[in-house]
Amino acid sequence: MTVTLFGTSVDDWSVEQTIRYEYSKPVSNLRQRLMVVPPPRHGRQQRVDWRLDVHGASAKIVRVGRDRFGNVRLEVSVPAVQSWVEFDLRSTVSFRDEESVPTIRPVERYLQPTRLTSPDDAIDRLVAGCDRGPERICERVHRAITYEWGVTGVETTAAEALSAARGVCQDYAHLMLSACRSVGVPARYVSGHLLGEGGSHAWVEVLHRDPDHPGRWWAEAWDPTHGRRTDDSYITIATGRDYRDVAPMSGTFDGDAQGSLTVRKVASAGAQIDASDVPAPDRLAEYKA
Repeated sequence: MTVTLFGTSVDDWSVEQTIRYEYSKPVSNLRQRLMVVPPPRHGRQQRVDWRLDVHGASAKIVRVGRDRFGNVRLEVSVPAVQSWVEFDLRSTVSFRDEESVPTIRPVERYLQPTRLTSPDDAIDRLVAGCDRGPERICERVHRAITYEWGVTGVETTAAEALSAARGVCQDYAHLMLSACRSVGVPARYVSGHLLGEGGSHAWVEVLHRDPDHPGRWWAEAWDPTHGRRTDDSYITIATGRDYRDVAPMSGTFDGDAQGSLTVRKVASAGAQIDASDVPAPDRLAEYKA
């Protein structure tokens, strides 16, 4: 199965991502939700094209749409899987030369704590005297945690990560979100890719009022894992209140098999997607998201 969205050919960044599930015995009625396709536009970032191939089992896309945060969401149906199924996603983005930042409304949802970002006394102490400045908050969060793989999980809260002083990018992001919101600074979670890193990455967008457009806000991106502002080496895939809103993959199946998941990613510059089997234009309408 191949789905291709095609746009203008320019100098690009290409991301190839393989999501592979293996099962100990056959399963049926696999329903997979994927949030791995970049948005059409995010500030200077523009999606050029994307393509999904499914191997190991017959599959069909049930829906390609946008969620309430504007993220592209794919819903894929796989009637039967004998032992494995693999989702190969390749997407290409470019960065426009003109100055542009993501804008957003409404913003209230990004001021409210979530289960993963609720602050505690330690987080309040962490941001004491920060005067709401995102640079100071990012710096303090960066220094508060040591990067260590395998000690936290997707259900680890910001308070737990700070208490352990260990974690990965999503923990840094949750802690910065908690810190920002605790001092009244709206902020949102960003899921995407950092060129040169093997896995997905997470960072934070701090939201500022747009003085020229009442009721609108613009986003400024910070990476607390590396303690810096982001640049064109960061590819945005999805945004939300925390990790739960942007989880790259989730799904269900019928059966009692044991499953395992493997994810691989390769990012490269200047690559183009092969358009030799692009569908006719009238077949693209239902997939434009």
